[in-house]
Amino acid sequence: MTKTASPSYQPLYTQIKTLLVNRLASNEWPPGSALPSEMALAAAYDVSQGTVRKALTAMEKEHLVERRQGRGTFAARHSQQRSLFQFFHLIGQNDERQLPDSRVISCASVKATATECVALDLEQGAAVTRIKRVRELDGRPVISELLSVPTALFPGLERRPIEQVPNTLYEFFQAEYGVMVVHASERLRAVSASAIDAELLHVDIGTPLLAIDRRALNIENRPVEWRMSHCHTADHYYFNELD
Repeated sequence: MTKTASPSYQPLYTQIKTLLVNRLASNEWPPGSALPSEMALAAAYDVSQGTVRKALTAMEKEHLVERRQGRGTFAARHSQQRSLFQFFHLIGQNDERQLPDSRVISCASVKATATECVALDLEQGAAVTRIKRVRELDGRPVISELLSVPTALFPGLERRPIEQVPNTLYEFFQAEYGVMVVHASERLRAVSASAIDAELLHVDIGTPLLAIDRRALNIENRPVEWRMSHCHTADHYYFNELD
């Protein structure tokens, strides 16, 4: 098998997975493109097809690849449906999922705060592009959101007219900058609506809101986005399925 820097005690399929993920990260297989067949990959790494299949199955569970019956395995690409089901967890009273509409209030490159430097693993003094927006469901403002991304990773984003900042950012990040958000971790807590939240969400100051602190990682497990969402959940639930 081709040598890998992974520790030898890792299962063989995990070592193969690491090698394949590295090739995805280097854009050897752009989003939507077909990977070699299981037989070809098995021959290339001198392992069984079963080992390759297990590695690809693990990658599919992490949304890195898509398996299409009778067609093969493809490098995953972001879509509105994926954003809805993997990264957006507010549902209506009838359990209906709906992708929110966004209204961008500001988009500018600024010096990162200490909190942003920690969240995005940036050096002190680095620049971030900070986006403030309101997200609506059924025409009503539900989420007041502030997100930050490294300006160096997304050059020119801060110069886009705010009306041209896309609604589904992860799809845009992949298509425009080749940055694929694969994982995200979230921390939740209850907060009271600030004066800014109250104005944007049409609620009273002090109204209970759900704060979602998210850190998004790319295919190499490096942080590429930090966002804080304040959600008015009077008509919605936060829904997450646990495996």
